[in-house]
Amino acid sequence: MSPRRTRAIARKELLHIVRDPRSLTQALAMPLLMILLFGYALSFDVDRILTFVYDADRTPQSRELISRFQGSRFFEVVGAAPSYAEVERHVDTGECLLGIAIRQGYGREVAAGRSAGVQILIDGSDSNTASIALGYVESVMWTYGSEVRARALLRQTGQRVEPPLEPRLRVWYNSRLESKNYIIPGLIAVILTIIAALLTSLTIAREWETGTMEQLLSTPVRAAELVLGKMSAYFLIGVADMALAILAGLFVFGVPLRGNLLFLALTSFIFLFGALGWGILLSALARSQVLAFQMGLLSSFLPALILSGFIYATQNMPLPIRIVSHLTPARYFVTALKGIFLKGVGPEVLWAELLFLAGYATFIFIAATRRLRGKLV
Repeated sequence: MSPRRTRAIARKELLHIVRDPRSLTQALAMPLLMILLFGYALSFDVDRILTFVYDADRTPQSRELISRFQGSRFFEVVGAAPSYAEVERHVDTGECLLGIAIRQGYGREVAAGRSAGVQILIDGSDSNTASIALGYVESVMWTYGSEVRARALLRQTGQRVEPPLEPRLRVWYNSRLESKNYIIPGLIAVILTIIAALLTSLTIAREWETGTMEQLLSTPVRAAELVLGKMSAYFLIGVADMALAILAGLFVFGVPLRGNLLFLALTSFIFLFGALGWGILLSALARSQVLAFQMGLLSSFLPALILSGFIYATQNMPLPIRIVSHLTPARYFVTALKGIFLKGVGPEVLWAELLFLAGYATFIFIAATRRLRGKLV
């Protein structure tokens, strides 16, 4: 392999990129736009549950229960319904996610130390949000019920009853349980996957369509030099896109970076090399820019979004899908990014992910080189 010929191919590709400022601007602006759009729009936080209350009892005990929901940061009591049917109507129309109905006699049963029922209506059309809201409701009700029981025993016996268990919770890596800290590192991997594949998926196909590929292959330039030269040019753009995405994650969304920056760069470079190689391989296979673009979009966007663990937990997927996800490089890159950003771990923990990404990049480079090696089919 000749470094001089490789540099010549890289220079040729860079000149082509620079002479098309609109495509260059789009390649640099797209990752920033995507991370801002997805970063602000995509959130799993459920901390403003709109709630309507129907209080048929109107006693101090029922008002105390309502105040517990009003005092929680997860609920927003937006109104008091005059009837049970009105609560149902608010839930049906989507004006609220949660409805609380307190029947008559609730205060009397609480004062007598008996079990008092409270009906909770939850809109389950969004099962994920409804499950989270149900957990919040159970927490508020359990805490309040324990306090009511403790006060009743104190009045009857004059002794304070301590709970048999006192959980002491400590959340590691994402102490405030903010979904952006979980989403942004995975989003960086998805953006790099899409951008890298789309950047290079057109380069070889364009040479075939314009008729310059025959001229290139008739020169002393070898297939490996051609692939490496073209990848080098787009590698610089990919690094710039990666830097923009990481800087936006750190300074716009405030995601902590607890790991080593050099290890983050090394892991990203290896993944980027493999993603660029995949785009070139598709371009060499397609020989049509339209087909290459479609193949690059389908083979990068869908696996990175669905099979990488970025949004959907892979362990909850059916077995065949889980097996396929193990062949998705974005899965390993997402795991590495979350480990570096949130856990601060290094190669002593992420060596398997790093090894897979390096093997994948090597395999794709060899496959793209063999595809171009002296074939004018």
